[in-house]
Amino acid sequence: MNDDDILDRINALIDREHQLRSQRADGSLDERTEHHELHAAEMELDQCWDLLRQRRARRDFGGDPDEAVARSTSVVEGYWQ
Repeated sequence: MNDDDILDRINALIDREHQLRSQRADGSLDERTEHHELHAAEMELDQCWDLLRQRRARRDFGGDPDEAVARSTSVVEGYWQ
């Protein structure tokens, strides 16, 4: 995945979050499903942002951004914000 692919995925996940909130607001989606789907989207977003940061850091310090790897959600979710 290159930076543009990651940014496209981030934008798609943000659109998905907005869609889920709209569906919940108009009553076409129950709260439990919304919560589950939002949680999944948020975890994937965190992974995408982490991968993008890794790629940028490697590039900034003369490394190969393609050597960056997506980390598991358990690792990414454990970071301090």
